[in-house]
Amino acid sequence: MFVIFLGPPGAGKGTQAHKVAEELGILHVATGDILREDVKQGSDLGLQAKSFMDRGELVPDDLVIAMIMERISRQDAVSSAVFDGFPRNISQAEALESRLADRGASVSAAVYLKVSEAALVSRLAGRWLCRECGANYHEVNHPPAQVGRCDMCGGTLYQRSDDAPETVHRRLQVFLEQTEPALEYYRQRGLLAEVPGEGPIAEVTERIIRAVSGPGL
Repeated sequence: MFVIFLGPPGAGKGTQAHKVAEELGILHVATGDILREDVKQGSDLGLQAKSFMDRGELVPDDLVIAMIMERISRQDAVSSAVFDGFPRNISQAEALESRLADRGASVSAAVYLKVSEAALVSRLAGRWLCRECGANYHEVNHPPAQVGRCDMCGGTLYQRSDDAPETVHRRLQVFLEQTEPALEYYRQRGLLAEVPGEGPIAEVTERIIRAVSGPGL
């Protein structure tokens, strides 16, 4: 089973991908984690990605694709994985489809978490991230045990400048412009599962599990 998570900033993709992977007992492949790990290890791909990140630029598609392809070539991703943050566009979707086809596999479902704009603004405005491990926290929904410190590694928490309410609306517009083609790509293949992303975390997880566990999945 290979499941993809799609959704706007603040929809809860990272949280839900992690929980669904745990529930299904399969690998959670998070683009952000892979980028950070490759940079930390100083791999060739990581050093190339770092040069863009240091300039505040997006890591190019070819590097992101190469990193993901390397990760899913390992034994623990041979038969199943949950993808978080990948693919985000047609180029990435086609690269993933090609690699999976090489091993006689394919995407099982693409989960699109639907959340209202008002809820997204509220979520993002209260979000804090760990500088060291990238863990997510929220002032209301998931606060850290110690203010300003990560429960996982003790790292310092910070807020992204683009999580400010005045910039969230533009981020959502950019998401729709960039990701709508990918949504249509999976919709046309009958793989898109649109799941309401608002409500208790456990309830949303249950909705997703039902959506990706239909006939043939």
